Formats: sequence, C-alpha cells, structure tokens
Amino acid sequence: MSYLIQKITNAFPWIVAIFSISSLIYPPLFTWFQGPLITLGLGGIMLGMGLTLQTSDFKQIISHPKWVLLGIALQFIVMPSLGWGLGKLFELPPFFAVGLILVSCCPGGTASNVIAFLARADVALSVSMTAFSTLAAIIFTPFLTSQLSGNYVNIPAEGLFYSTLKVVLIPIVLGVVLNKYFPEKTNKILPFAPPVAVMLIALIVASIIGQGKDIILDSGVNLILALICLHFLGFLIGLIISFGWFKNWSIAKTISIEVGMQNSGLGVVLARENFSSPMVAIPAAISSLIHSLLGSLFVSVFKNKN
Repeated sequence: MSYLIQKITNAFPWIVAIFSISSLIYPPLFTWFQGPLITLGLGGIMLGMGLTLQTSDFKQIISHPKWVLLGIALQFIVMPSLGWGLGKLFELPPFFAVGLILVSCCPGGTASNVIAFLARADVALSVSMTAFSTLAAIIFTPFLTSQLSGNYVNIPAEGLFYSTLKVVLIPIVLGVVLNKYFPEKTNKILPFAPPVAVMLIALIVASIIGQGKDIILDSGVNLILALICLHFLGFLIGLIISFGWFKNWSIAKTISIEVGMQNSGLGVVLARENFSSPMVAIPAAISSLIHSLLGSLFVSVFKNKN
C-alpha cells in the first residue's frame, strides 16, 4: 500500500496533465465536480496540510527566519508583480487578466512540498514556508488582488478575505488540533493525505478546464504563454536571488519551488465564489498544470545539485 501511495504522490504532475487533457477531449468526465464540491475539495487539501503540521515545523521559522521571510517576500512581491505585468504584456481580456493576477497572489500549495521532495530540496523548510505563506495569504491575497486588479473590474476584497479565511484557516487549524490531540488516529490517516490531495487537485483543475473548454481552445494561447512565463520566471528569480543570498543549493531549490508554484486550487475557489464570470477561474486551473510540469522539469535539472 505504501508503495502505491508513493507512486501516486510522485506522479502528481502527470496525473494533472492526464486529467486535464481528458477533460478537453470529453468534459463530462470531470465537469460533474463543481460548485460546493470544489470548495470541499480544497478544504480537504488544506485539512490534509494541517494534519501534517507539527510544532517542529514552525520552529524552522524561528531558527532560520531569513530563509522563510525571503521566500514569503518573493512569493508576495515577485509573483503578483509578474502576474500584473504579464497580463498587460500579453493583452489578456479582463477576466483572464484578473484570474492571472489572482493566482499570482496565491500562496504556495501542497504540490510544492511534493516537488521539493523529488528535487531533494529541504522538505521541512518547504512545509514551513507553505504553512506560513498560506496563513499570510489570508491578508495578502485579497489585498494584493484588489490593488492590482482594480483597473479591470470591481474587486470584492471583503468577499475574497472571508473566502480565504473559510477555505484556508479553518481546515488548517482543525488539522493541527486533530494532530495534537488525537495523534494515534491522525497517524493512521496521514499516509493517505498526499495521494488524496493529488487526486483532489487533479479533479479541481480538470473540472475548470472542462467547463472552459471552448474559450481555452479559441483564445487561450496568450493565457498559456503568460502562465508559462509567470511560473518559469518565478522559479528562475527565486533560484537566482536565494542562491545569491545564501549560497546553499538545498535552500535555494526550496525557495525557488515555493515561489514558482502557487496554490492554484485556492485561486479556483476564490474566483468561483467571488466573480460572476466563470472565466476568471480558468487561469488558476491551467496554472496548476503548467507549474506542475515546470516543477517536474526543475526536478530533472536540479535534483543532483547539492
């Protein structure tokens, strides 16, 4: 069983790719997974993250604050700036531009922890950074999205804040509490958290792509190019700055992965709950596919850099 769980977790990028392509070919395979199911799915992913967190994970923040703070700063400065600039550069329509900005303002996701493991980076640091950036996102994601997207549409900043609070903070706190007070039961569930997260992310992405099939095929080329640039530059800038600062490949790889990979599932849920156009969610869905594939490329290039 543990072998199968590991295989599913490691195959994360390819599962997302297969689900996404299948959804473009025959959308009804995945479009049933929508509405409240997407919100519950993301809640399940965040709960799984909470179950994995222990006090020792947060000690990374105290013992090595520069590592964590640099990663968080790059996450919420570089990526939103890139998202805004690339939307202008590629002249995206307003609903795609807002969706691009929204996903660029999202924190790191659980996928970054998987890629950090495969790249032989610092997994404990990756988990700490994901947890810290996710909690910081309760404030930063709504604020940055509203500030950068205001020229396109009227942004419901308050709605974004409450949605983020609901689908991020509550499940994570619940997971931490369960881990602390019911460790024996949590340990039995814990091995299944990564593969369940993989399948839920793949379902969320495939559902949104299936629902937006026509517009993706008709006018999604510029969006795809913008997303490739967003995540590639996120990986690259994160790697260059962190290695230049710390001269440590393990730390640099971890920060680079955390900067280059966003919690696209959160972007999808925030878009679906707060914007009238379903098209705003499409950039976040495609983002998950692109950053997963670029993350796999990152693994193949840098896994032996130590």
